[in-house]
Amino acid sequence: MTTTHITNPSTGLAGIRERLWAALAARDEEEAAAAVFDACDTGTPLEDVLLDVIGPVQARVGREWAAGRLSVAQEHAVTAIQDRVIAALAHRTAPRPAVGRAVRRRDGAPVHRVTIACVDGEWHALPARLLAEVLRGRGFDVDYLGAQVPTPHLIAHLHQTGTDVVALSSSLPVRLPSAHAAITAVQAVGLPVLVGGAAFGPDGRYARLLGADGWAPDARAAATLLAGGLRRPEEPLPAPHHDLPHLPHLLDQEYTLVARTRVQLTHDVLTGLEDRVPAMSAYTERQRERTAEDIAHIVDFLAASLYTDDAELFTGFLTWTAGILQARGVPTGALLAALDLLADAQRDFPRARAHLAAGRRALTRVPRQPDPGTHA
Repeated sequence: MTTTHITNPSTGLAGIRERLWAALAARDEEEAAAAVFDACDTGTPLEDVLLDVIGPVQARVGREWAAGRLSVAQEHAVTAIQDRVIAALAHRTAPRPAVGRAVRRRDGAPVHRVTIACVDGEWHALPARLLAEVLRGRGFDVDYLGAQVPTPHLIAHLHQTGTDVVALSSSLPVRLPSAHAAITAVQAVGLPVLVGGAAFGPDGRYARLLGADGWAPDARAAATLLAGGLRRPEEPLPAPHHDLPHLPHLLDQEYTLVARTRVQLTHDVLTGLEDRVPAMSAYTERQRERTAEDIAHIVDFLAASLYTDDAELFTGFLTWTAGILQARGVPTGALLAALDLLADAQRDFPRARAHLAAGRRALTRVPRQPDPGTHA
């Protein structure tokens, strides 16, 4: 049994975050719940607890994983505790009186209900969960569908409910094609779409590219946008997915061909790396699996960058990956070799080769550690 204590308001949000982090690091769910309950009981608004305590602590979980200080299993365990704590908070806190009746959609209709879902293939559900609780706290009626919602199931749900606005969440840019399909399908049934999450870029550039009706950088901004009415900006947004003039680069089929050959590309690059990186001869089976996973992620992000025609999406992922691999003891040279092998396989794809070349240039600017012969 964990002994709980009441948080001193003077401790501030930083103190609450540290208490929650310590509880999560110890996998102490009771203490994690006590940390946030005590914060609410001593006057911290629920929305602040959700967005200024739980949200930043989850971001810290991600950084600890990236630095190699948390395993995937540990990260999942901590995230599960956070999700249960949010659920407990939701049941413990009475919702505010409905304000959604006064909110107007861009067509003038009132917003009574918001459906929130992660796009198909997106398993990072905590940001969407936080948005759901923030909106409930502000008096909106919320349908929260959770992680990884296939678009046909989302549309079937919308036909069966009285939803007024759909909010889609995605953390990984590799889900942007799925997000595009979902945005288009929802708009086809006459509903506006608000999107958010890291996948859409820090400035919402991919939200605009894919034709969303609105984008918000965080849950507070999303709630404010919905309260003010979700209207189209003065500058027209791109056309839906089935109309390609606004995405003419997709006509070259490079995205489609890279996405369809993902498995073969991963296999071929892995085989090629065995010749170019001598240290791989000593890899265990688990290390080979992790290397194959890393290559598959590179192919996925290359495909996403081709879909958006934005090489920065690819280079940003590569520089982030270089840091992750260095934390595992994998030299940047191995990543460069993988890009060269991919470029060889894309000799007939000029856009893919240009994105790979941009990625190579970005990696050469990453500080390189000496190769001690270590591996993933």
